[in-house]
Amino acid sequence: MNRAAAFRIAPFALIAALSSASAFAGDLTVKLHGIRAQTGLVKVAVVDSQEAWDGKAAPVQADGAPAQGEEASFTFKDLKPGSYAVMITHDENGNGKMDTNLVGMPLEGYGFSNNPQVMRKPTWDEARFQVTATGAAIDVDLR
Repeated sequence: MNRAAAFRIAPFALIAALSSASAFAGDLTVKLHGIRAQTGLVKVAVVDSQEAWDGKAAPVQADGAPAQGEEASFTFKDLKPGSYAVMITHDENGNGKMDTNLVGMPLEGYGFSNNPQVMRKPTWDEARFQVTATGAAIDVDLR
């Protein structure tokens, strides 16, 4: 193959490689249940590591929407297959933070993937689940 032919083929090879990369990515649908207040913003963060779970790294993806009804659904596109966890907060009064009582218990809605029944923030291992190339769907009950 001569050099001119290689330069004509190279862009197509790059496009094919990039488009096949998304073929190995799945979508995650997170369905929330138990939204108790119809005010404020429901926020969902998807993390892929212990560091991100601990707040030491940014989420892979995040989204938010005004509370409307007792349920909500969020879809996160093109996640690489692997381990993920989801954190949900409902900033019911719109002050930009999770309000807590004197002993640190949340006063606003919150939830985690796998719905662990613990009286503390769950561990990464308790909240972790797998997203495959075909995607995943989870349900989270807000507290």
